[in-house]
Amino acid sequence: MTQVTVTFLQQLSSSEVIPAAKSLPDTARIELAAGITPEYSRFLYQCVGSELNWADRLDSTREQWNEVLQRPGSETWVLYLDGSPKGYFELVTASGPTGSEVEIFYFGLFPEATGQGLGGVLLTEALNSAWSLATRWPGIPGITRVWLHTCSLDGPAALPNYQARGLKIYRTEVEDSQVRDASLGLWPEPAA
Repeated sequence: MTQVTVTFLQQLSSSEVIPAAKSLPDTARIELAAGITPEYSRFLYQCVGSELNWADRLDSTREQWNEVLQRPGSETWVLYLDGSPKGYFELVTASGPTGSEVEIFYFGLFPEATGQGLGGVLLTEALNSAWSLATRWPGIPGITRVWLHTCSLDGPAALPNYQARGLKIYRTEVEDSQVRDASLGLWPEPAA
């Protein structure tokens, strides 16, 4: 078991979003993956999370994975650079009697895309997409909160990026966690 610090951050208004100073390169775009399949979602998850020990969804069946993707208010947005995926974010919405909350369920860049200033631009888009989600989903009440969590296993730039975009810490927990190697199964073992 390993002690992991989990940090929860939120925004309570779209006016709290602090846009990244950089913009996307001309050869990049961020687009909604309408009709995303569990296979593509899992590919994105593993490409981002394999070096960060993301393993919480690896035991999910295809049906369980698809159930998350098909919930009203769930969206996956993909960052493409030179035509290839380089990062993504997944939004999941929970509606209540007074409005809806959007969780940035997953967010990250492929390892080769880190350190290029893309994280701030992608997070700005994630926050703006979360705050405007009700305009794309008839029947979902207005958004009252956007939140996410990160942990001490995530990349060193994660928490500073979240705070630089205007997210504020509202809770921190330390928990014992069984850390799994998330890269297992990503590539076959070399032949002996």
